[in-house]
Amino acid sequence: MEQLTLLWNNTGLQQIVWGQGLMLAVGVLLLYLAIVKKFEPLLLLPIGFGAILANIPGAGIAEGNGILHIFYEVGIKSGVFPLIIFMGVGALTDFGPLLANPKTLLLGAAAQFGIFATLLGAVGLTAIGVFDFSLTDAAAIGIIGGADGPTSIYVASKLAPDLLGAIAVASYSYMALVPLIQPPIMRALTTEKERKIEMVQLREVSKKEKIIFPIMLLLLVALLLPDAAPLLGMFAFGNLMKESGVVDRLSDTTQNALINIVTIFLGLAVGSKLMADKFLQPETLGILVLGMVAFAIGTACGLLAAKAMNLFSKNKINPLIGSAGVSAVPMAARVSNKIGLEANPHNFLLMHAMGPNVAGVIGSAIAAGIMIQFLS
Repeated sequence: MEQLTLLWNNTGLQQIVWGQGLMLAVGVLLLYLAIVKKFEPLLLLPIGFGAILANIPGAGIAEGNGILHIFYEVGIKSGVFPLIIFMGVGALTDFGPLLANPKTLLLGAAAQFGIFATLLGAVGLTAIGVFDFSLTDAAAIGIIGGADGPTSIYVASKLAPDLLGAIAVASYSYMALVPLIQPPIMRALTTEKERKIEMVQLREVSKKEKIIFPIMLLLLVALLLPDAAPLLGMFAFGNLMKESGVVDRLSDTTQNALINIVTIFLGLAVGSKLMADKFLQPETLGILVLGMVAFAIGTACGLLAAKAMNLFSKNKINPLIGSAGVSAVPMAARVSNKIGLEANPHNFLLMHAMGPNVAGVIGSAIAAGIMIQFLS
């Protein structure tokens, strides 16, 4: 009888508390969203499974010498996994649309206003006693507005590691929900006439331009803002491997095998931070709400910036492409194209929207560098 009692006391069923049970349900929900709804499955599936592993009572998988804790220490706390992901994103990126229409860089920059507006909002809510966020916490939350998962994780690991789980889940969830979140904002801030604007075909960008651009981008930004060098450096290096044409094997590995392997470990490591005692806090709800606000403000600012540019430009641009400045690549550009086609069946905006979309990736990396430089 004593042996049976000892055996029962060592089971997870006996040790489980309500918080762990709830987080197991959250993990299952993330798996449902990934598998059934196909919301960012490459990240939400390993994050959801990691959350389940982290909340199994008595297993200790996300603590001490547990495998998930090791993944976190080696890959996220050090910043390695997000940087490798950024290198893969660079290898998958085409700067051609941005180089063909450089003024779309301004749209990507405008969309980053959501990051700083949300930072101020989080500080303000703390000042009036609604939440209890430090300045570094507020900065890490604001980065969600850039709609760039690796950047959000990188900044959170540097400035607010205790909030990493909630920030990562919010960031990737909102990226997956781009087709639901952005269209109402796009329709509300543009007229039918503006959505029908057709844009001329982009010029062809030479190979030389594509090779020089990532090098110049890194030098110009990193020399002024050294803390942005890790993210932009990996991004530029991945792109240079692709565009140079002399290291096809390395480029192919970066675009496929390497980024896929790291994505698995990154997702599991993020899932390890979804432990009940860290995730089930009032601040988590605040992060989810502020993240949504950041994303909405970024979308709106990109649209309004495009409308403002048309006031001073002879060659009108369709303001719908401004919403792609939030950097959820390439989902945001596809949404711009879809809404444009609804208004005008001859309106193909995908390549035009990729300009601000890529600019948004650059903008979020620069914003991350600014946050880390002044607050870390």
